Formats: sequence, structure tokens, C-alpha cells
Amino acid sequence: MNILIVDDDPELLDQLRSALERKYYRVEIAEDGDAALDKVFENTYDLILLDVMLPRLDGLGVLKEIRAAGINTPILMLTARGDVQDRVKGLDNGADDYLGKPFSMSELMARIRAMLRRNGQKDPVLKSGSLQLDTVSRKVFMDGVELKLTTKEFSILEFLLHNKGSVVSRFNMAEHVWGDSFDPFSMSNFVDVHIKNLRRKIKSKKDEAFIRTVRGIGFIIDQDS
Repeated sequence: MNILIVDDDPELLDQLRSALERKYYRVEIAEDGDAALDKVFENTYDLILLDVMLPRLDGLGVLKEIRAAGINTPILMLTARGDVQDRVKGLDNGADDYLGKPFSMSELMARIRAMLRRNGQKDPVLKSGSLQLDTVSRKVFMDGVELKLTTKEFSILEFLLHNKGSVVSRFNMAEHVWGDSFDPFSMSNFVDVHIKNLRRKIKSKKDEAFIRTVRGIGFIIDQDS
């Protein structure tokens, strides 16, 4: 997943970049509105974190330019402003969500996960080879045959497919599936057990390898699968 962070605070940029890269997101930064637009018009992003107070062109101006160009990338506005009117103005101009400064990193990560789940995939059907997962009906098919997955298995597979081509760490997976109830000490092998069961269920007649283990890190469904 590619994320663009637009903010003129170097310290906050470093904190956000480090936090997101630890979650295996690919991160780029821009420190003013004009630089942000240059990057958005040249590259494709899965999510944009956009500060309102920016030099040269403010965040609302950047937002308007992005939406006027027909770019529908999810945008989370970051601002120190507390005025409700500022929030309304941002949402009215096409922002997907708003987060006021200061904010906790855990809340930011939760907002990002929710936005990527909600907006990151326009086609409700996620695919990999002979595997198809319908995010609306919550049904999974392999070689045209419906598979019976548990709720946790479905969440794991959906998360891997949303992050297709990127390594998902065990911790990030556990945080996504089990949330705050995950205890890394008593539940350390939960992810591996569910991955093992999932691999058994989604085995294809063509012997396609869908979920690959990246030793010491986590799991990946390769981009060309």
C-alpha cells in the first residue's frame, strides 16, 4: 500500500513515516501543497494524509485540485484547527475523514485501516489466480467452488488480498484481525495456525501457491498471483 503524507512539520513527518513503514506501508512525503500536487499527478497512492495548514497552497486547496482532477484516492485530513466549520468545509470538498492534532498513533492507524478497507478497492471482488473473494457477499471461491471459511480466516485472506504484493507482518495481521483483544504472549501462534488452516482450504487444483511465508517477517500474496 502506497501512502503520501503531506505536512510541513519535519518532526511529525519523521514520526509518521517511521510508524507507517514499521507496518510495511510504502511512504512518500511532501512538505507543501505544490509538491503534494506534483506527486499526486505523477504517482498513484492508496491513501493521502493531508495537513490543512500548508505553505504555498493549503490543504483545502490541494484537496480541491485533487478532486477536480477526478482523482478519488481516499484523503484523511490532519489539522490543529478545532473549528467545526473547517471540518465541514473539508468534508464538503471531498475529504473522506478528519483527524485533529494532537492525535494518538493508534487512532491514526485505526483510521487508516478503516479507510483502506472501505475505499482502497473499487472492485468488491478481490482476486488471485483461481481465487476470488467477494467483500460484499463475504463469499470465497476457488476454481469456481465456494469455500467455507471461518470469520477469522476470511479476515486474514481479505487483508492479504488488500495488501497484495506487500509483506504483512504477523503483528500487523493479528492487530487487524483480533484488534485490542490480541495478546502477543498468550496468542503468539494464533496467526500461524489460521494461516495453516487457510492454506489447506484454498489449495487449488492447479497447485497455485497463494500465501507465501517471508521468514522472520510475515506473509505475502505476490502481485503476479
